[in-house]
Amino acid sequence: MSVEPGVLQQAVRQAEAAADAAAEAAGVTVRQAEPRDLAAAIGLFERTWGVGHSPDRSMLLALDFAGNTVMVATKAGKPVGATLGFLGWTDGIHLHSHMAAVVPWQRGSGVGYALKLFQRALCLQHGVADMRWTFDPLIRRNAHFNLVKLGAEVVRFLPDFYGRLDDVITGSDRSDRFEVRWRLDSPRTLRALAGELPPVWSGSDSLSLDVDFERLRADDPAEAVRRRDESRTLFQNNLSRGMRPELTENNDYIFTPDVPDRRPAPD
Repeated sequence: MSVEPGVLQQAVRQAEAAADAAAEAAGVTVRQAEPRDLAAAIGLFERTWGVGHSPDRSMLLALDFAGNTVMVATKAGKPVGATLGFLGWTDGIHLHSHMAAVVPWQRGSGVGYALKLFQRALCLQHGVADMRWTFDPLIRRNAHFNLVKLGAEVVRFLPDFYGRLDDVITGSDRSDRFEVRWRLDSPRTLRALAGELPPVWSGSDSLSLDVDFERLRADDPAEAVRRRDESRTLFQNNLSRGMRPELTENNDYIFTPDVPDRRPAPD
């Protein structure tokens, strides 16, 4: 969704303040990448997904030159995170946040959160109020980050979206993905960024998520395949009848007809 100039001026100021606060909490500086940063960004992407699984320097340079969100996070002057997003217009103008990487020793420290909030602020500065991306729905920590901490919502299930990736993370597993939409100034997003608990969602069908599916995939491939098959059936059946996956307080999926902006029940 595009936003008329001036309509979200207050939202822009609040988004900038939230991004600055997230960077300060993580102990990093987040900024648009410069040409001298691109080798480090490629190094971060390849550390995460493997050699050959990053856009090359010329592609990153072109995306950055065109004004897309090629961003780096630095700590004590050294790069510890990078992200790549670009504009899309399918079903309305939005930023597609395609890649985000953080060095292993900084994961869980808020660097990824700071990068996302800087993307959000930059989008709102340019009148874009919608971000989207995909993630593996069986990775529980990513589901919590996306749906609870950020307040994004699942809009589509994409079975085997990328085909066989053979990267460090996915290996030979099927690349099933949820597409999420982050409405950058919605009540849902604002409540999530304020740290408020989500509502208790109504629904009957559910799916328990493994605490560490990536470990399960390495230690017990057959069980990982079984869980992938089970989840694919549940996702396809429920989304086809208008039921949306949300997370319970235990970080398991529940499929609900509730509107995404439903308010938490009063105490």
